[in-house]
Amino acid sequence: MKKRVNLTFPKRVINVPVAYRLAKDFNVAANIIRAQVDPNKVGKMVLELSGDIDQLEAGIEWMRSQDIDVSLHGREIVIDENTCVDCGLCTGVCPTGAMTLNPKTFQLEFLRSRCIVCEQCIAACPVNAISINL
Repeated sequence: MKKRVNLTFPKRVINVPVAYRLAKDFNVAANIIRAQVDPNKVGKMVLELSGDIDQLEAGIEWMRSQDIDVSLHGREIVIDENTCVDCGLCTGVCPTGAMTLNPKTFQLEFLRSRCIVCEQCIAACPVNAISINL
């Protein structure tokens, strides 16, 4: 089973090796999608966890016991097709290729299954056609 989670680390927990502990102690693979972790600052991370459902739950409970805020990742990117001008600026910042311009029609194509919700496209859109659905 796979789960995508958002983690928020308090300053004092920033040095906890989360991905290592999940793998070693719970047999859970942790794919780091996005991380913003700096010494003496609150850290944020998006992880895709995969493993047995019971082990996933145990790993999530362990993270919470370490005072790491864990929330399930339910957000997704939404594109307003009426506002989008198909400029392609979002395609240049998309790290997974979820956003591409069709070479024949020059229209934006969005593959939701490839999207990791990194939100880089939101800032790149000059007409504010891209948003996030919470």
